[in-house]
Amino acid sequence: MIFIEYPKCTTCKKAKKWLDDRGIEYTDRHIVEDNPTFDELKTWYEKSGLPLKRFFNTSGLLYKSMELKDRLATMSENEQLTLLASNGMLVKRPLLITDEAVIPGFREKEWENAINE
Repeated sequence: MIFIEYPKCTTCKKAKKWLDDRGIEYTDRHIVEDNPTFDELKTWYEKSGLPLKRFFNTSGLLYKSMELKDRLATMSENEQLTLLASNGMLVKRPLLITDEAVIPGFREKEWENAINE
């Protein structure tokens, strides 16, 4: 299991505590120091079954400053994945990757279901 986080993010801290409190083992990865690659993002996106927009950190300052809310709809899937791979701050976090699931963001119930599969 991989846990991708930005250590200063309060939601990431909450998610990490949730994992630790349950004794769940994971590999921790800093999203800025080790940004997901295009290929990783493409694989995770396809595996997740979620819309690609769910992988964007829509509340982030970079997302807003780049005016991506208006631009994403006109971008191809490859363009969006390339953009996500260019800067970890654009990627929704935390990101949990298990053998069966990929979950962007922390929703306790989703994580619980994914871990118990």
